[in-house]
Amino acid sequence: MPKDKKEENTSNDEELLLPQDTLLSAGIHIGTRMKTQDMNQFIYRVRPDGLYVLDIKKTDERIRVAAKFLARFDPAKVVAVAARLYGCDPVKRLCDVTGATPVLGRFIPGMLSNPIYPKRIEPSVIIVSDPKADAQAVKEASIMGISVIALCSTDNEFRDVDLVIPTNNKGRRALAIIYWLLARQIMRERGEIPADGDISLSIDDFEVKLTREE
Repeated sequence: MPKDKKEENTSNDEELLLPQDTLLSAGIHIGTRMKTQDMNQFIYRVRPDGLYVLDIKKTDERIRVAAKFLARFDPAKVVAVAARLYGCDPVKRLCDVTGATPVLGRFIPGMLSNPIYPKRIEPSVIIVSDPKADAQAVKEASIMGISVIALCSTDNEFRDVDLVIPTNNKGRRALAIIYWLLARQIMRERGEIPADGDISLSIDDFEVKLTREE
């Protein structure tokens, strides 16, 4: 993706968790041609082609806040959800690194809310890759009083979401970077790696690898 230097000018590399060029080249700032009133606070500008552009500084800030929050919980009580293909590998890797529990693909109704469902789980907090695609998980978490952290693009609403991470939540590389950053920052907040340390897996390890058929 060609870099548009006009797309983000709110930060410098020293203040961000990753260099600005890395974030822009992955398209984490690229939203949709729709915006909700909820997401307006995170939108930096609109491009000539009608796509709304997110403020990467605010994305960076929310990753830090989310990681600090998530680091307080027993890892087994954190559940990360991804219904869409591009979110599945990043979520699995996040869970591999942090010890959280992945729920990939279709979210079975009652997984959080049905006390007689044999595979019911009881997390303290859930992370969803898209509140639309993962709507069942968000709904049940709200019913059960479970905190919800959501990756939200410009077309998402905040209903039943407690903490928003504004980002491109549909792009393959964007999702890999967001979940890699979240995993690294959680480990830093726990003190399991140094404050400037890295995790053993790379961003490429977090990215979905598609076959030709896919």
